[in-house]
Amino acid sequence: MWLFKREAIRKFFHFFSPDGGRVEVEELPGLRSAWLKREVRVRVLLPPGYAESSRSYPLLVLNDGQDLEALRFVRVLERLYRKGKVGHFIAVAVHAGDRMQEYGTAGRADYMNRGRKAGAYTRFLLRELLPLLRQQYRIDTDPKAHAIAGFSLGGLSAFDVGWHHPEVFGQIGVFSGSLWWRSKPFREEAPDADRIVQTYVEASNACPPLRFWLQAGTADEQADRNNNGIIDAIDDTLDLIRALETVGYDRKKAIRYVEVKGGEHNPQTWGQIMPDFLQWAFPKRATNK
Repeated sequence: MWLFKREAIRKFFHFFSPDGGRVEVEELPGLRSAWLKREVRVRVLLPPGYAESSRSYPLLVLNDGQDLEALRFVRVLERLYRKGKVGHFIAVAVHAGDRMQEYGTAGRADYMNRGRKAGAYTRFLLRELLPLLRQQYRIDTDPKAHAIAGFSLGGLSAFDVGWHHPEVFGQIGVFSGSLWWRSKPFREEAPDADRIVQTYVEASNACPPLRFWLQAGTADEQADRNNNGIIDAIDDTLDLIRALETVGYDRKKAIRYVEVKGGEHNPQTWGQIMPDFLQWAFPKRATNK
């Protein structure tokens, strides 16, 4: 049950820019999820001119919303708006709870039983948060206009939610995704086996109508489990791309891979590459601002 009175408790934080690029961030406190059995903090970022407009907007759901400041997300987004680099959209930043349990793959926990609440997190997004947002905000009904994205474990979660729910999200963004997530412990004789996401993509008999943006940094980590000279973060991402191509996705049309030279596993790197993702997911078109 939602304990939420929007007009009574909402808080506004205004970020001003001199030439019309202002983003308004509305905090929605006190959202209690029946699925997660906790309060979930959510911030909604409204595009410039939202209050004066009557149109509906594309949607971005962002895992690890508590990292907005470290990502410099609002500043980056306002700069893109001022320069006319992206179309207007609504961003929803969901603050994480127990990341090791709520993020993961909903259909299966990993071999250490991590990700046990990933299914509950998915249901929170689809059955609680999104219906509430649609009641309160003017959100486009076309899933192709909507994206879900995340960082590290949040990126793993974003891929899993988007892959299994293309009726809701048409685009997936994965920043340094934890694509090593395994169903069995590491085995030296089969170092790349048992990765959950790559396995279920390879086993798919269909290509959901999705587009994928995937990023890894050359300094994401140092581990190289199969001793091929490529760090695991890059290997796991490239193997997922190969799996997507194997089941029929066109690399040029449906997949964008960005490898950041010197990029590390932190919000600074992800904030640096954020403009690439936002311009890919929400390109400026003649019909939108």
